[in-house]
Amino acid sequence: MSHHLTLRVYYEDTDLAGFVYYANYLKYIERGRSEWMRATGIDQMRMKETSGHVFAVRHIEADYLRPARFDDLLTVVTDLSHATAARIVVDQQVLRGDEVLFSARVTIVSLDGRGRPVRLPAALSRALPEG
Repeated sequence: MSHHLTLRVYYEDTDLAGFVYYANYLKYIERGRSEWMRATGIDQMRMKETSGHVFAVRHIEADYLRPARFDDLLTVVTDLSHATAARIVVDQQVLRGDEVLFSARVTIVSLDGRGRPVRLPAALSRALPEG
């Protein structure tokens, strides 16, 4: 269950040295997770409106390996590591061609409208592979 998102580095993404500012990698992988979720058939806005469920990052481990630069064409790869009744763990990479620039393992939890942890929505659980 792998998803690829292509994006370009813009001038506004870079720091004074001309490298992608470190926090922007977190934005890139957020976009990757959002598009991965969309590809599973989950409409997050509709889910929030109908059930009140939203997602939040619970934990992240990140490695910054090589810098991306202005005008680089990047690919954000999102792979499901595993899921439980209450959380999803994904492995993500930001690539320039075949070169890994950034990698992260992200744990996502489902919250209700009051910000309390709840089980994953049934539609999402059905969309994820078992195991």
